[in-house]
Amino acid sequence: MVEDTRGSEPDGDGLWRCGANRAPLNPVSLLLRTAQTYPGKTAVVHGDRRYTYAQFHDRCVALAAALAARGIGPGDRVAILAPNVPAMLEAHFGVLMVGAVLNALNTRLDPPAVAFCLAHGGARLLLADTELGGIARQAVASLEAPIPIVDIADLPEFPRVGEIEYEDFLATGAADFVPRIPEDEWHSVSLLYTSGTTGNPKGVVYHARGAYLNALSNALMSELNSRTVYLWTLPLFHCNGWTYPWAVTAVGGTHVCLRRVEAGAVFDLIGREGVTQMHGAPIVLNLLIHARPEEQKPLLRRVDIGVGGAAPPSTVIARMEALGFRVTHLYGTTESYGPASICAWQEGWEDLPGASRAALMARQGVRMLAHEALIVADPVTLQPVPRDSVTLGEVLLRGNAVMKGYFKNGAATAGALAGGYYHTGDIAVWHPDGYIEVKDRSKDIIISGGENISSLEVEEALYRHPAIMEAAVVAAPDAKWGEVPCAFVTLRPGAAAVGADEIIAFCRERLAHFKCPRYVVFGPLVKTATGKVQKFQLRDTARRQLATAGEKE
Repeated sequence: MVEDTRGSEPDGDGLWRCGANRAPLNPVSLLLRTAQTYPGKTAVVHGDRRYTYAQFHDRCVALAAALAARGIGPGDRVAILAPNVPAMLEAHFGVLMVGAVLNALNTRLDPPAVAFCLAHGGARLLLADTELGGIARQAVASLEAPIPIVDIADLPEFPRVGEIEYEDFLATGAADFVPRIPEDEWHSVSLLYTSGTTGNPKGVVYHARGAYLNALSNALMSELNSRTVYLWTLPLFHCNGWTYPWAVTAVGGTHVCLRRVEAGAVFDLIGREGVTQMHGAPIVLNLLIHARPEEQKPLLRRVDIGVGGAAPPSTVIARMEALGFRVTHLYGTTESYGPASICAWQEGWEDLPGASRAALMARQGVRMLAHEALIVADPVTLQPVPRDSVTLGEVLLRGNAVMKGYFKNGAATAGALAGGYYHTGDIAVWHPDGYIEVKDRSKDIIISGGENISSLEVEEALYRHPAIMEAAVVAAPDAKWGEVPCAFVTLRPGAAAVGADEIIAFCRERLAHFKCPRYVVFGPLVKTATGKVQKFQLRDTARRQLATAGEKE
Protein backbone atom coordinates (compact mmCIF):
# COMPACT_ATOMS: atom_id res chain seq x y z
CA MET A 1 0.00 0.00 0.00
CA VAL A 2 1.34 3.44 -0.97
CA GLU A 3 1.32 5.97 1.89
CA ASP A 4 -0.90 9.02 1.38
CA THR A 5 1.44 11.99 1.81
CA ARG A 6 -1.03 14.73 1.03
CA GLY A 7 -0.52 17.68 3.37
CA SER A 8 -3.48 19.86 2.37
CA GLU A 9 -6.91 19.83 0.79
CA PRO A 10 -6.90 19.46 -3.01
CA ASP A 11 -7.23 22.64 -5.08
CA GLY A 12 -9.71 23.24 -7.90
CA ASP A 13 -7.80 20.90 -10.19
CA GLY A 14 -7.88 18.09 -7.67
CA LEU A 15 -4.17 18.53 -6.87
CA TRP A 16 -2.61 19.04 -3.49
CA ARG A 17 0.52 20.28 -1.79
CA CYS A 18 2.67 17.62 -0.15
CA GLY A 19 6.22 16.72 0.77
CA ALA A 20 7.00 15.74 -2.81
CA ASN A 21 6.22 19.13 -4.32
CA ARG A 22 7.00 21.60 -1.56
CA ALA A 23 10.04 22.30 0.62
CA PRO A 24 10.52 25.26 2.95
CA LEU A 25 12.88 27.95 1.69
CA ASN A 26 15.78 28.36 4.11
CA PRO A 27 19.41 29.53 3.56
CA VAL A 28 20.71 26.33 5.19
CA SER A 29 19.67 24.31 2.15
CA LEU A 30 21.99 26.42 -0.01
CA LEU A 31 25.02 25.14 1.88
CA LEU A 32 23.74 21.57 1.91
CA ARG A 33 23.54 21.53 -1.89
CA THR A 34 26.90 23.23 -2.46
CA ALA A 35 28.71 20.91 -0.05
CA GLN A 36 27.36 17.96 -2.05
CA THR A 37 28.16 19.55 -5.43
CA TYR A 38 31.61 21.05 -4.72
CA PRO A 39 32.92 19.18 -1.65
CA GLY A 40 36.59 19.68 -2.54
CA LYS A 41 36.32 23.30 -3.70
CA THR A 42 37.78 26.06 -1.55
CA ALA A 43 34.95 27.67 0.39
CA VAL A 44 36.74 29.96 2.84
CA VAL A 45 40.15 31.63 2.83
CA HIS A 46 41.52 33.39 5.89
CA GLY A 47 45.24 34.09 5.87
CA ASP A 48 46.96 30.72 5.66
CA ARG A 49 43.76 28.85 6.51
CA ARG A 50 41.64 27.27 3.80
CA TYR A 51 38.46 25.24 4.20
CA THR A 52 36.83 23.20 1.47
CA TYR A 53 33.06 23.19 1.19
CA ALA A 54 32.97 19.75 2.82
CA GLN A 55 34.99 21.14 5.76
CA PHE A 56 32.95 24.34 5.92
CA HIS A 57 29.75 22.31 6.01
CA ASP A 58 31.10 20.07 8.78
CA ARG A 59 32.18 23.05 10.87
CA CYS A 60 28.73 24.65 10.54
CA VAL A 61 27.09 21.38 11.58
CA ALA A 62 29.50 21.11 14.51
CA LEU A 63 28.49 24.62 15.64
CA ALA A 64 24.84 23.65 15.41
CA ALA A 65 25.45 20.45 17.37
CA ALA A 66 27.27 22.41 20.08
CA LEU A 67 24.41 24.89 20.33
CA ALA A 68 21.88 22.07 20.55
CA ALA A 69 23.92 20.45 23.33
CA ARG A 70 23.50 23.74 25.23
CA GLY A 71 19.75 23.48 24.88
CA ILE A 72 19.55 26.19 22.23
CA GLY A 73 16.82 25.58 19.67
CA PRO A 74 14.05 27.11 17.57
CA GLY A 75 13.44 30.79 18.24
CA ASP A 76 16.38 31.26 20.62
CA ARG A 77 18.75 34.12 19.87
CA VAL A 78 22.50 33.57 19.49
CA ALA A 79 24.60 36.74 19.33
CA ILE A 80 28.00 37.15 17.70
CA LEU A 81 30.46 40.03 18.03
CA ALA A 82 33.25 39.49 15.54
CA PRO A 83 34.93 40.93 12.44
CA ASN A 84 34.88 39.15 9.08
CA VAL A 85 36.48 35.89 10.22
CA PRO A 86 35.47 32.29 9.40
CA ALA A 87 33.45 31.87 12.59
CA MET A 88 31.21 34.74 11.49
CA LEU A 89 30.46 32.94 8.21
CA GLU A 90 29.88 29.66 10.05
CA ALA A 91 27.40 31.33 12.39
CA HIS A 92 25.28 32.33 9.38
CA PHE A 93 24.57 28.65 8.82
CA GLY A 94 25.24 26.85 12.10
CA VAL A 95 22.87 28.98 14.17
CA LEU A 96 20.10 28.48 11.61
CA MET A 97 20.67 24.71 11.61
CA VAL A 98 19.02 24.48 15.04
CA GLY A 99 16.21 26.86 14.09
CA ALA A 100 17.75 29.63 16.21
CA VAL A 101 18.02 33.32 15.31
CA LEU A 102 21.40 34.91 14.54
CA ASN A 103 22.03 38.30 16.16
CA ALA A 104 25.15 39.72 14.47
CA LEU A 105 26.31 42.77 16.46
CA ASN A 106 27.97 45.94 15.21
CA THR A 107 31.66 45.66 16.14
CA ARG A 108 31.95 49.40 16.81
CA LEU A 109 29.30 49.51 19.52
CA ASP A 110 30.36 50.40 23.05
CA PRO A 111 29.64 48.02 25.98
CA PRO A 112 26.33 49.69 27.01
CA ALA A 113 25.01 49.48 23.44
CA VAL A 114 26.06 45.83 23.13
CA ALA A 115 24.42 45.14 26.49
CA PHE A 116 21.18 46.74 25.28
CA CYS A 117 21.13 44.52 22.17
CA LEU A 118 21.83 41.38 24.21
CA ALA A 119 19.18 42.19 26.78
CA HIS A 120 16.51 43.40 24.37
CA GLY A 121 17.09 40.47 22.03
CA GLY A 122 17.22 37.94 24.87
CA ALA A 123 20.43 36.31 23.63
CA ARG A 124 21.14 32.87 25.12
CA LEU A 125 24.82 32.85 24.13
CA LEU A 126 27.45 35.29 22.85
CA LEU A 127 30.20 34.29 20.42
CA ALA A 128 32.87 37.00 20.76
CA ASP A 129 36.18 37.57 19.02
CA THR A 130 38.90 38.02 21.63
CA GLU A 131 39.99 41.33 20.05
CA LEU A 132 36.57 42.58 21.17
CA GLY A 133 36.65 40.59 24.39
CA GLY A 134 36.83 43.62 26.65
CA ILE A 135 33.62 45.01 25.19
CA ALA A 136 31.94 41.61 25.41
CA ARG A 137 32.96 41.09 29.04
CA GLN A 138 31.74 44.52 30.15
CA ALA A 139 28.47 44.16 28.27
CA VAL A 140 27.67 40.72 29.67
CA ALA A 141 28.69 41.74 33.21
CA SER A 142 26.11 44.54 33.14
CA LEU A 143 23.21 42.23 32.28
CA GLU A 144 20.71 41.28 34.96
CA ALA A 145 21.15 37.67 33.89
CA PRO A 146 24.65 37.18 32.45
CA ILE A 147 24.99 34.81 29.50
CA PRO A 148 27.87 32.49 28.49
CA ILE A 149 30.63 33.81 26.22
CA VAL A 150 32.41 31.62 23.69
CA ASP A 151 35.80 33.05 22.70
CA ILE A 152 36.73 33.24 19.02
CA ALA A 153 40.50 33.28 19.48
CA ASP A 154 41.37 34.19 15.91
CA LEU A 155 44.30 36.30 17.15
CA PRO A 156 46.18 34.55 19.96
CA GLU A 157 47.64 37.75 21.41
CA PHE A 158 44.31 38.85 22.89
CA PRO A 159 43.31 37.47 26.32
CA ARG A 160 40.42 35.07 26.75
CA VAL A 161 37.26 36.30 28.46
CA GLY A 162 34.80 33.47 27.88
CA GLU A 163 34.26 30.07 29.42
CA ILE A 164 35.37 28.08 26.36
CA GLU A 165 37.23 28.72 23.11
CA TYR A 166 35.33 28.43 19.81
CA GLU A 167 37.29 25.47 18.40
CA ASP A 168 36.81 23.56 21.64
CA PHE A 169 33.14 24.53 21.66
CA LEU A 170 32.67 22.93 18.22
CA ALA A 171 33.76 19.61 19.68
CA THR A 172 31.09 19.57 22.41
CA GLY A 173 28.12 18.60 20.23
CA ALA A 174 26.81 15.21 19.19
CA ALA A 175 28.71 13.64 16.31
CA ASP A 176 25.49 12.44 14.67
CA PHE A 177 23.67 15.79 14.75
CA VAL A 178 21.41 16.43 11.74
CA PRO A 179 20.54 20.05 10.73
CA ARG A 180 16.91 21.01 11.32
CA ILE A 181 15.09 23.26 8.88
CA PRO A 182 11.80 24.62 10.26
CA GLU A 183 8.81 24.02 8.00
CA ASP A 184 7.53 27.59 8.37
CA GLU A 185 9.23 30.02 5.98
CA TRP A 186 8.02 32.86 8.21
CA HIS A 187 10.40 31.49 10.84
CA SER A 188 12.85 34.17 12.05
CA VAL A 189 16.50 33.64 11.09
CA SER A 190 18.12 36.98 11.91
CA LEU A 191 17.87 39.87 14.36
CA LEU A 192 19.82 43.02 13.47
CA TYR A 193 19.94 46.26 15.40
CA THR A 194 19.93 49.46 13.39
CA SER A 195 22.16 52.37 14.31
CA GLY A 196 19.66 54.68 15.95
CA THR A 197 20.25 58.42 15.67
CA THR A 198 18.17 59.07 18.78
CA GLY A 199 17.21 56.66 21.54
CA ASN A 200 17.85 52.95 21.44
CA PRO A 201 18.30 51.08 18.16
CA LYS A 202 15.46 49.02 16.69
CA GLY A 203 15.77 45.28 16.13
CA VAL A 204 15.05 44.28 12.53
CA VAL A 205 13.84 40.70 12.09
CA TYR A 206 14.38 38.67 8.89
CA HIS A 207 12.46 35.53 7.94
CA ALA A 208 13.80 32.43 6.23
CA ARG A 209 11.93 33.00 2.97
CA GLY A 210 13.26 36.52 2.57
CA ALA A 211 16.85 35.52 3.37
CA TYR A 212 16.74 32.65 0.87
CA LEU A 213 15.15 34.63 -1.94
CA ASN A 214 17.27 37.73 -1.40
CA ALA A 215 20.41 35.59 -1.51
CA LEU A 216 19.39 34.12 -4.88
CA SER A 217 18.39 37.57 -6.10
CA ASN A 218 21.83 38.90 -5.21
CA ALA A 219 23.54 35.95 -6.85
CA LEU A 220 21.70 36.55 -10.12
CA MET A 221 21.87 40.34 -10.17
CA SER A 222 25.57 40.39 -9.21
CA GLU A 223 26.39 37.60 -11.67
CA LEU A 224 27.93 35.30 -9.06
CA ASN A 225 28.98 31.79 -10.10
CA SER A 226 31.24 28.93 -9.04
CA ARG A 227 34.29 30.93 -10.23
CA THR A 228 33.43 33.87 -7.98
CA VAL A 229 36.09 34.85 -5.45
CA TYR A 230 34.40 37.24 -3.04
CA LEU A 231 36.42 39.54 -0.77
CA TRP A 232 34.69 40.50 2.48
CA THR A 233 35.19 44.28 2.57
CA LEU A 234 31.54 44.61 3.63
CA PRO A 235 30.92 44.06 7.37
CA LEU A 236 29.17 40.74 7.91
CA PHE A 237 27.15 42.28 10.73
CA HIS A 238 25.63 44.77 8.29
CA CYS A 239 22.35 43.27 7.01
CA ASN A 240 24.00 39.84 7.36
CA GLY A 241 26.53 40.99 4.80
CA TRP A 242 23.60 41.99 2.54
CA THR A 243 22.79 38.22 2.54
CA TYR A 244 25.97 37.52 0.52
CA PRO A 245 27.18 34.79 2.94
CA TRP A 246 24.25 32.78 1.61
CA ALA A 247 24.51 34.09 -1.98
CA VAL A 248 28.20 33.29 -2.49
CA THR A 249 27.69 29.87 -0.89
CA ALA A 250 24.66 29.15 -3.09
CA VAL A 251 26.79 29.28 -6.26
CA GLY A 252 29.86 27.61 -4.77
CA GLY A 253 32.00 30.74 -4.77
CA THR A 254 34.98 31.34 -2.49
CA HIS A 255 34.76 33.61 0.56
CA VAL A 256 37.94 35.57 1.30
CA CYS A 257 37.84 36.85 4.87
CA LEU A 258 39.34 40.18 5.87
CA ARG A 259 39.61 41.21 9.51
CA ARG A 260 40.35 44.89 8.79
CA VAL A 261 39.68 46.85 5.61
CA GLU A 262 43.03 48.40 4.79
CA ALA A 263 44.05 49.46 1.30
CA GLY A 264 47.26 47.47 1.20
CA ALA A 265 45.56 44.29 2.39
CA VAL A 266 42.73 44.70 -0.14
CA PHE A 267 45.09 45.11 -3.10
CA ASP A 268 47.27 42.22 -1.86
CA LEU A 269 44.31 39.84 -1.56
CA ILE A 270 42.92 40.86 -4.95
CA GLY A 271 46.21 39.86 -6.54
CA ARG A 272 46.96 36.77 -4.44
CA GLU A 273 43.50 35.20 -4.37
CA GLY A 274 42.19 36.35 -7.75
CA VAL A 275 39.31 38.31 -6.25
CA THR A 276 36.47 38.90 -8.70
CA GLN A 277 33.90 40.75 -6.59
CA MET A 278 33.48 42.77 -3.43
CA HIS A 279 31.07 45.24 -1.83
CA GLY A 280 31.25 48.12 0.56
CA ALA A 281 30.25 51.61 1.56
CA PRO A 282 31.62 54.69 -0.24
CA ILE A 283 34.39 54.87 2.36
CA VAL A 284 35.90 51.70 0.85
CA LEU A 285 36.11 53.33 -2.57
CA ASN A 286 37.78 56.41 -1.11
CA LEU A 287 40.21 54.20 0.79
CA LEU A 288 41.31 52.49 -2.44
CA ILE A 289 41.44 55.69 -4.49
CA HIS A 290 43.62 57.48 -1.95
CA ALA A 291 45.87 54.54 -1.10
CA ARG A 292 49.60 55.18 -1.04
CA PRO A 293 51.40 54.43 -4.33
CA GLU A 294 53.17 51.43 -2.80
CA GLU A 295 49.79 49.97 -1.78
CA GLN A 296 47.99 50.48 -5.12
CA LYS A 297 49.00 47.39 -7.02
CA PRO A 298 47.80 47.03 -10.64
CA LEU A 299 44.81 44.73 -11.11
CA LEU A 300 45.40 41.74 -13.37
CA ARG A 301 41.69 41.58 -14.20
CA ARG A 302 38.61 43.70 -13.67
CA VAL A 303 37.12 43.55 -10.19
CA ASP A 304 33.41 44.27 -9.74
CA ILE A 305 32.60 46.33 -6.68
CA GLY A 306 29.09 47.11 -5.53
CA VAL A 307 28.68 50.20 -3.42
CA GLY A 308 25.80 50.98 -1.09
CA GLY A 309 24.97 54.03 0.95
CA ALA A 310 25.11 57.45 -0.66
CA ALA A 311 25.51 57.53 -4.42
CA PRO A 312 29.19 57.56 -5.37
CA PRO A 313 30.03 60.90 -7.00
CA SER A 314 30.88 60.69 -10.68
CA THR A 315 34.51 61.61 -9.95
CA VAL A 316 34.80 58.63 -7.58
CA ILE A 317 33.36 56.27 -10.21
CA ALA A 318 35.82 57.59 -12.80
CA ARG A 319 38.80 57.15 -10.47
CA MET A 320 37.75 53.61 -9.58
CA GLU A 321 37.44 52.74 -13.26
CA ALA A 322 40.94 54.06 -13.80
CA LEU A 323 42.20 51.63 -11.16
CA GLY A 324 40.50 48.70 -12.91
CA PHE A 325 37.27 48.37 -10.91
CA ARG A 326 33.74 48.33 -12.30
CA VAL A 327 31.40 50.11 -9.91
CA THR A 328 27.73 49.18 -9.53
CA HIS A 329 25.55 51.28 -7.30
CA LEU A 330 23.14 49.45 -5.01
CA TYR A 331 20.52 50.90 -2.72
CA GLY A 332 18.70 49.50 0.28
CA THR A 333 18.27 49.50 4.03
CA THR A 334 18.60 47.06 6.90
CA GLU A 335 14.83 46.63 6.71
CA SER A 336 15.12 45.44 3.09
CA TYR A 337 17.81 42.79 3.71
CA GLY A 338 20.38 45.13 2.17
CA PRO A 339 20.17 45.97 -1.56
CA ALA A 340 16.63 46.59 -2.81
CA SER A 341 17.63 48.21 -6.08
CA ILE A 342 20.54 48.08 -8.49
CA CYS A 343 21.70 50.47 -11.15
CA ALA A 344 21.43 47.82 -13.85
CA TRP A 345 23.81 48.35 -16.75
CA GLN A 346 22.23 49.17 -20.11
CA GLU A 347 23.66 48.61 -23.57
CA GLY A 348 25.11 51.77 -25.01
CA TRP A 349 26.28 53.24 -21.71
CA GLU A 350 29.84 52.19 -22.48
CA ASP A 351 29.84 54.52 -25.49
CA LEU A 352 28.89 57.60 -23.47
CA PRO A 353 31.43 60.20 -22.30
CA GLY A 354 32.82 59.42 -18.86
CA ALA A 355 30.89 62.12 -16.98
CA SER A 356 27.59 61.21 -18.64
CA ARG A 357 28.07 57.51 -17.98
CA ALA A 358 29.05 58.12 -14.36
CA ALA A 359 25.95 60.27 -13.80
CA LEU A 360 23.75 57.37 -14.96
CA MET A 361 25.70 54.84 -12.91
CA ALA A 362 25.30 56.91 -9.72
CA ARG A 363 21.52 56.50 -9.73
CA GLN A 364 19.88 53.99 -7.44
CA GLY A 365 18.30 52.15 -10.35
CA VAL A 366 15.59 49.52 -10.53
CA ARG A 367 14.26 46.91 -8.10
CA MET A 368 16.07 43.72 -7.25
CA LEU A 369 14.38 40.42 -8.07
CA ALA A 370 13.30 39.68 -4.49
CA HIS A 371 11.20 42.85 -4.38
CA GLU A 372 7.82 43.01 -6.08
CA ALA A 373 7.53 46.79 -6.07
CA LEU A 374 9.85 49.76 -5.86
CA ILE A 375 8.04 53.06 -6.31
CA VAL A 376 8.52 56.75 -5.65
CA ALA A 377 5.27 58.02 -4.22
CA ASP A 378 3.44 60.36 -1.91
CA PRO A 379 3.95 58.69 1.50
CA VAL A 380 0.38 59.47 2.61
CA THR A 381 -1.72 58.77 -0.48
CA LEU A 382 0.73 56.15 -1.87
CA GLN A 383 0.17 57.64 -5.33
CA PRO A 384 3.29 57.32 -7.51
CA VAL A 385 4.91 60.57 -8.60
CA PRO A 386 5.33 61.36 -12.31
CA ARG A 387 8.40 59.87 -13.95
CA ASP A 388 9.68 63.31 -14.83
CA SER A 389 13.07 63.38 -13.05
CA VAL A 390 11.85 66.35 -11.01
CA THR A 391 8.92 65.53 -8.71
CA LEU A 392 10.03 64.38 -5.28
CA GLY A 393 8.48 61.46 -3.40
CA GLU A 394 9.38 58.79 -0.87
CA VAL A 395 10.92 55.47 -1.89
CA LEU A 396 8.48 52.69 -0.98
CA LEU A 397 9.16 48.94 -1.15
CA ARG A 398 7.10 45.77 -1.17
CA GLY A 399 8.15 42.15 -1.53
CA ASN A 400 9.64 39.03 -0.01
CA ALA A 401 12.78 40.87 1.07
CA VAL A 402 11.08 43.29 3.43
CA MET A 403 11.59 42.64 7.14
CA LYS A 404 9.03 40.89 9.33
CA GLY A 405 9.13 43.97 11.52
CA TYR A 406 10.87 45.48 14.52
CA PHE A 407 11.42 43.11 17.45
CA LYS A 408 9.12 43.93 20.38
CA ASN A 409 8.10 47.21 18.74
CA GLY A 410 4.67 46.91 17.17
CA ALA A 411 4.10 50.66 16.89
CA ALA A 412 7.29 51.25 14.90
CA THR A 413 6.50 48.22 12.72
CA ALA A 414 3.02 49.51 11.92
CA GLY A 415 4.40 52.91 10.94
CA ALA A 416 7.19 51.50 8.77
CA LEU A 417 4.87 49.09 6.91
CA ALA A 418 1.83 51.36 6.65
CA GLY A 419 -0.36 50.91 3.58
CA GLY A 420 1.28 47.69 2.48
CA TYR A 421 4.67 49.25 1.71
CA TYR A 422 7.90 49.68 3.61
CA HIS A 423 8.50 53.42 3.99
CA THR A 424 12.25 53.98 3.60
CA GLY A 425 12.31 57.66 4.55
CA ASP A 426 14.40 58.38 1.45
CA ILE A 427 13.34 61.12 -0.93
CA ALA A 428 13.84 60.48 -4.64
CA VAL A 429 12.77 61.31 -8.18
CA TRP A 430 11.64 58.81 -10.80
CA HIS A 431 13.21 59.03 -14.24
CA PRO A 432 11.38 58.29 -17.51
CA ASP A 433 13.45 55.11 -17.99
CA GLY A 434 12.13 53.74 -14.67
CA TYR A 435 15.32 54.30 -12.68
CA ILE A 436 15.02 56.05 -9.35
CA GLU A 437 17.49 58.59 -7.99
CA VAL A 438 17.60 59.30 -4.29
CA LYS A 439 17.94 62.99 -3.58
CA ASP A 440 18.11 62.83 0.20
CA ARG A 441 16.84 61.35 3.39
CA SER A 442 13.60 63.08 4.26
CA LYS A 443 15.31 64.51 7.34
CA ASP A 444 18.34 65.68 5.31
CA ILE A 445 16.53 67.85 2.75
CA ILE A 446 17.56 71.48 3.26
CA ILE A 447 14.68 73.95 2.97
CA SER A 448 16.07 77.40 2.27
CA GLY A 449 13.64 80.24 1.69
CA GLY A 450 10.95 77.71 0.78
CA GLU A 451 13.19 75.98 -1.79
CA ASN A 452 14.26 72.34 -1.41
CA ILE A 453 18.01 71.76 -1.68
CA SER A 454 19.33 68.23 -2.11
CA SER A 455 22.41 67.74 0.05
CA LEU A 456 23.54 65.02 -2.38
CA GLU A 457 23.53 67.47 -5.29
CA VAL A 458 25.76 69.87 -3.37
CA GLU A 459 28.04 67.02 -2.32
CA GLU A 460 28.39 65.96 -5.95
CA ALA A 461 29.68 69.43 -6.79
CA LEU A 462 32.09 69.41 -3.85
CA TYR A 463 33.57 66.07 -4.87
CA ARG A 464 34.63 67.63 -8.16
CA HIS A 465 37.10 69.85 -6.34
CA PRO A 466 40.56 68.29 -6.74
CA ALA A 467 41.53 68.88 -3.09
CA ILE A 468 38.44 67.27 -1.53
CA MET A 469 38.47 63.58 -0.55
CA GLU A 470 35.14 63.43 1.32
CA ALA A 471 32.22 65.79 1.70
CA ALA A 472 28.89 65.95 3.50
CA VAL A 473 26.33 68.74 3.46
CA VAL A 474 23.72 69.45 6.14
CA ALA A 475 21.31 72.20 7.04
CA ALA A 476 22.52 75.06 9.23
CA PRO A 477 20.05 77.48 10.85
CA ASP A 478 19.75 80.90 9.27
CA ALA A 479 17.72 83.86 10.54
CA LYS A 480 16.76 85.03 7.05
CA TRP A 481 16.37 81.85 5.00
CA GLY A 482 15.47 79.39 7.73
CA GLU A 483 18.19 76.96 6.64
CA VAL A 484 21.29 77.19 4.48
CA PRO A 485 23.78 74.50 3.38
CA CYS A 486 26.81 73.85 5.57
CA ALA A 487 29.59 71.72 4.07
CA PHE A 488 31.89 69.43 6.04
CA VAL A 489 34.93 68.41 3.99
CA THR A 490 38.00 66.23 4.39
CA LEU A 491 40.93 67.17 2.17
CA ARG A 492 42.98 64.64 0.26
CA PRO A 493 46.34 63.69 1.82
CA GLY A 494 48.99 65.99 0.42
CA ALA A 495 46.47 68.35 -1.15
CA ALA A 496 47.37 72.04 -1.32
CA ALA A 497 45.79 74.23 1.33
CA VAL A 498 42.37 75.49 0.35
CA GLY A 499 40.07 77.88 2.16
CA ALA A 500 36.32 78.07 2.64
CA ASP A 501 35.94 81.00 0.27
CA GLU A 502 37.62 79.10 -2.56
CA ILE A 503 35.36 76.08 -2.04
CA ILE A 504 32.23 78.21 -1.95
CA ALA A 505 33.31 80.00 -5.14
CA PHE A 506 33.98 76.61 -6.76
CA CYS A 507 30.40 75.55 -5.99
CA ARG A 508 28.93 78.84 -7.23
CA GLU A 509 30.41 78.08 -10.66
CA ARG A 510 28.50 74.78 -10.78
CA LEU A 511 25.28 75.28 -8.82
CA ALA A 512 22.49 77.79 -8.42
CA HIS A 513 23.82 80.22 -5.84
CA PHE A 514 21.13 79.49 -3.25
CA LYS A 515 22.26 75.85 -3.23
CA CYS A 516 25.88 76.64 -2.45
CA PRO A 517 27.36 76.17 1.04
CA ARG A 518 27.22 79.23 3.24
CA TYR A 519 29.72 77.67 5.65
CA VAL A 520 32.56 75.15 5.26
CA VAL A 521 33.96 73.07 8.14
CA PHE A 522 37.22 71.16 7.64
CA GLY A 523 38.06 67.84 9.30
CA PRO A 524 37.19 64.12 9.33
CA LEU A 525 33.55 63.12 8.91
CA VAL A 526 31.79 61.25 11.70
CA LYS A 527 30.67 57.83 10.38
CA THR A 528 28.91 54.69 11.51
CA ALA A 529 30.65 51.31 11.48
CA THR A 530 29.29 50.72 7.97
CA GLY A 531 30.75 53.96 6.62
CA LYS A 532 27.60 56.06 6.60
CA VAL A 533 28.11 59.69 7.51
CA GLN A 534 26.32 60.63 10.74
CA LYS A 535 24.61 63.74 9.44
CA PHE A 536 22.62 64.27 12.61
CA GLN A 537 25.91 64.82 14.43
CA LEU A 538 27.11 67.19 11.73
CA ARG A 539 23.88 69.17 12.07
CA ASP A 540 24.48 69.44 15.81
CA THR A 541 28.03 70.62 15.16
CA ALA A 542 26.82 73.23 12.68
CA ARG A 543 24.26 74.54 15.15
CA ARG A 544 26.78 74.72 17.99
CA GLN A 545 29.42 76.48 15.92
CA LEU A 546 26.94 79.05 14.65
CA ALA A 547 25.63 79.64 18.15
CA THR A 548 29.19 80.24 19.35
CA ALA A 549 30.52 82.29 16.48
CA GLY A 550 27.32 84.07 15.40
CA GLU A 551 26.07 84.14 11.85
CA LYS A 552 28.37 85.51 9.18
CA GLU A 553 27.08 87.16 6.05
